[in-house]
Amino acid sequence: MGSNSSRIGDLPKNEYLKKLSGTESVSENDPFWNQLLSFSFPAPTSSTELKLLEEATISVCRSLVENNPRTGNLGALIKVFLSRTKELKLSAECQNHIFIWQTHNALFIICCLLKVFISEMSEEELQLHFTYEEKSPGSYSSDSEDLLEELLCCLMQLITDIPLLDITYEISVEAVSTMVVFLSCQLFHKEVLRQSISHKYLMRGRCLPYTSKLVKTLLYNFIRQEKPPPPGTHVLPQQSDGGGLLYGLASGVATGLWTVFTLGGVGSKVAAASELSSPLANQSLLLLLVLANLTDAADAPNPYRQAIMSFKNTQDSSPFPSSIPHSFQINFNSLYMALCEQQTSDQATLLLYTLLHQNSNIRTYMLARTDMENLVLPILEILYHVEERNSHHVYMALIILLILTEDDGFNRSIHEVMLKNITWYSERVLTEISLGSLLILVVIRTIQYNMTRTRDKYLHTNCLAALANMSAQFRSLHQYAAQRIVSLFSLLSKKHNKVLEQATQSLRGSLSSNDVPLPDYAQDLNVIEEVIRMMLEIINSCLTNSLHHNPNLVYALLYKRDLFEQFRTHPSFQDIMQNIDLVITFFSSRLLQAGAELSVERVLEIIKQGVVALPKDRLKKFPELKFKYVEEEQPEEFFIPYVWSLVYSSAVGLYWNPQDIQLFTMDAD
Repeated sequence: MGSNSSRIGDLPKNEYLKKLSGTESVSENDPFWNQLLSFSFPAPTSSTELKLLEEATISVCRSLVENNPRTGNLGALIKVFLSRTKELKLSAECQNHIFIWQTHNALFIICCLLKVFISEMSEEELQLHFTYEEKSPGSYSSDSEDLLEELLCCLMQLITDIPLLDITYEISVEAVSTMVVFLSCQLFHKEVLRQSISHKYLMRGRCLPYTSKLVKTLLYNFIRQEKPPPPGTHVLPQQSDGGGLLYGLASGVATGLWTVFTLGGVGSKVAAASELSSPLANQSLLLLLVLANLTDAADAPNPYRQAIMSFKNTQDSSPFPSSIPHSFQINFNSLYMALCEQQTSDQATLLLYTLLHQNSNIRTYMLARTDMENLVLPILEILYHVEERNSHHVYMALIILLILTEDDGFNRSIHEVMLKNITWYSERVLTEISLGSLLILVVIRTIQYNMTRTRDKYLHTNCLAALANMSAQFRSLHQYAAQRIVSLFSLLSKKHNKVLEQATQSLRGSLSSNDVPLPDYAQDLNVIEEVIRMMLEIINSCLTNSLHHNPNLVYALLYKRDLFEQFRTHPSFQDIMQNIDLVITFFSSRLLQAGAELSVERVLEIIKQGVVALPKDRLKKFPELKFKYVEEEQPEEFFIPYVWSLVYSSAVGLYWNPQDIQLFTMDAD
């Protein structure tokens, strides 16, 4: 394109792109490559910008798909890039801006090309394109199949070995993005891929020794949240003449052969999304999640998942067991702080879930922290704003709470942490409340939201399981938390009566007409009774194990005592109602003896005195309520589409045409 042109629409007519994708072979030693790689423009930072770029270059990419079997130009470009990366580390140390800049440009072109190749052909066809060389039409080299593996290894080396400086930031981001692109064939299959050429290269051979180093580097990229350098730091200073978009290049480099162009004028806008604050951290986390969720090979487990499952704290001096491969050490405190700070994004919550569920070292460390509120509060805020979150994000947050509540130490300690002025909780002003009481409030609110909106049994079950795990250690419940427990039971009771009435009316109607299909009220009734019993077990567990710590709960039960009357003789609840009925009857009697017109303070005083007088042996013992999170069979059927939906919807890095996507049928909500 001409030196005065700055329109993205001119790219398909650019003479250098046309030569790369044309019918003429270009040797890897040709000066053409220096000319091709001497371009600069603002890096795309959103899917909108990337979409514009893809639409402008798709014809070039398709032309290369057609001509590459005869020219081998894709292989030549990759070899040019590989030869340059051998000097990249030295170039970074010597501050060789132009060399790094051109190497980045080579990788940027490779990434753009690969994305189109992968979306339009099978992996077997893609592998063939890596073998074509400058020979007779369609010929290929017997040993150049390794070019694909060599490129993958090179990317892993680039990510792990090149120091992160202002001048290397963009090429580091591009290397991570290109690895994501290599694995993106999953997007174009409806079923989860269990065998893949790219998987094979990553799980064995020359790439395997980089496993632990790559996982560690990606984690540290997430921890550090390095922001991108100011525009232009990777090349020479801008010229002040003319349009101001064209960067000055050193003598001998083809100045002006590519013109800097703007992408829809959006380059100057400040991105609001948190992902844009650190593209490297965002892309590294997405790649880490993609690697962690690759399916196991037939003859070997996923090494990246093994690395995530086994890494230890830098302060842990115990030796690694020889049976655990791909182990490494990382600073747990830094990782913990980053996880606490980044929970606004799905991918950070998914990483937290992955670590808590799969790495016993990190789980033990987190449960021993004395500042768990820094981690728990962001998770509670996700659940509190359930209307604004996608269902997967809510599930992950809820399962994290369930995993944490499996630990009795956690359940005790959260009632000892006092919080003040929780600004995001708007239903009621909470000037002071324990973390445990706040957790109960948010989980109950999630249950109530689910009852009226989504009606998801899975979400109900996990919410109730978390409350049940905590119930024996309820301590000094806030009066509002105690009220909400009883209010939830009241809501369930009303729903039970409504469904029971509908079932009765339906049964009467069925006696007079056999033509109309009837709703399955029996199933609805069974579900609601399961939830009611669970709530009664939670209340009973608290009364049995920590009655003397919870006068506010006793007060709430007495205030709404009529709610429980109908369940005393119900066959499904008779046994679990014994203790609740005993407590209500005992304290009602003491209040009656104290006379009428009692203040709230006086009632609580009578309750505290009565707790001492109530014989503990009169309360029937039930098995301890303990629920453990168990991952469903074939979890990859959930997690792989979820991870790729996050990659697809990410605000930075990559764009795919939604019409091409096969793995899921909607944008990540």
